[in-house]
Amino acid sequence: MPRLTDPSRRAVITGLGAVTPIGNDHPTFWANAVVGKSGGGPITHFDPSGLDVRIAAEVKDFDPTVGMDRKMARRMSRFIHFAMAAGVEAVADAGLDFSDWTPEQRDRVGVLVYTGGGGMEQVIEGHDTINERGARFVSPFAIPALSGSMGACMLSMEYGLTGPVQTQVAACASSVISFLDAIRMIERGEVDVILAGGTEAPLLKMGFAALSNMGALSKRNDEPEKASRPFDKDRDGFLFGEGGAVLVIESAEHAMERGATIQAELVGAALTADAFHISAPEPTGRGAAMAMTKAMRDADVAPDEIDFIVAHGTSTPLNDVTETRAIKSAFGEHAYKTTVSSPKSMVGHLLGGAGAVAALCGIGAIREGVITPTINLDEPDLPECDLDYVPKVAREAKVDTVMVNGFGFGGQNAVAVFRRFEA
Repeated sequence: MPRLTDPSRRAVITGLGAVTPIGNDHPTFWANAVVGKSGGGPITHFDPSGLDVRIAAEVKDFDPTVGMDRKMARRMSRFIHFAMAAGVEAVADAGLDFSDWTPEQRDRVGVLVYTGGGGMEQVIEGHDTINERGARFVSPFAIPALSGSMGACMLSMEYGLTGPVQTQVAACASSVISFLDAIRMIERGEVDVILAGGTEAPLLKMGFAALSNMGALSKRNDEPEKASRPFDKDRDGFLFGEGGAVLVIESAEHAMERGATIQAELVGAALTADAFHISAPEPTGRGAAMAMTKAMRDADVAPDEIDFIVAHGTSTPLNDVTETRAIKSAFGEHAYKTTVSSPKSMVGHLLGGAGAVAALCGIGAIREGVITPTINLDEPDLPECDLDYVPKVAREAKVDTVMVNGFGFGGQNAVAVFRRFEA
């Protein structure tokens, strides 16, 4: 049975914001996701000479001052820039204006922006500065700029939000866990509003070298737009990406009292562990399947009520097969009747930001009646990958209930369920 006892404490979505490789705001992201645009391209952040992998899904033409003033933007890291831009957009989309809120009202607004790594570039830049110029030239802002919690903290400071401010680090499952924490806080009555999501800016030379040596990255350097191909038999790893997304989540009572447009409802979530390996998923998919089953139980929905699964779908040989096995285990025969799609085919793998961006596809499907495609799926990896992955082209469909999967290194499995809101 679900935890919910007070209908006024239902958790609803009222605002969306995004910074992604296929759009620096939510409307642009959604339009490009529907047409199946790839964000892949050559690496431009640094000179990739000497690397086996020279492609990425970069955020392009991004102006950090859309979310913060120029002086502070220079002091902060790129992952914070993304959090601020997406958060400011989500607040505006929700029609919220905190300027006239009382201190007591702001006490009941939380910020949960999660990440996998934080401002890792600050460590590299600081190390280089010490070696080249000396310790006294290291920026005094390096520590707050590298702190993984600073995306959430900066967003709370932007609006004077004094409710719970929290960051969890759970690799690629991070931002899905923000939804789990959000629904619990709202249902417990701790807050009325939460800004929840994830952000990541991991495109550093060291990261590419390490993941390439691990065999995790696609080396399709001559065709970056085709490098990310979840569930395809010719996949050879994921496309490293960056970006993030923030959702405004409110109690239904609060949203309806202020006349907000409710885009969907967050009805349940769950978290499990594989307890198996530092990077590989447990081969049977047991932990992932258990997370899906627990999330459905928490949401009080049956497997045959799930219309669309926004898959983790990394485009790695191990993940795609294991996730498919997990879906079959959790859904039984309905696995072949529901739809499955991976936005990573377009935006690459945003690590800690991936789940929040995936949620945008799920909520968009509920709102617009369009399921975004898994592009580059030319030939499914049969017999293992044999579900309906919505290959290549978006599909019109009535979608009432959506599952969003996020699975991280170390065997962290997070799943959230969203549903069409009915008062």
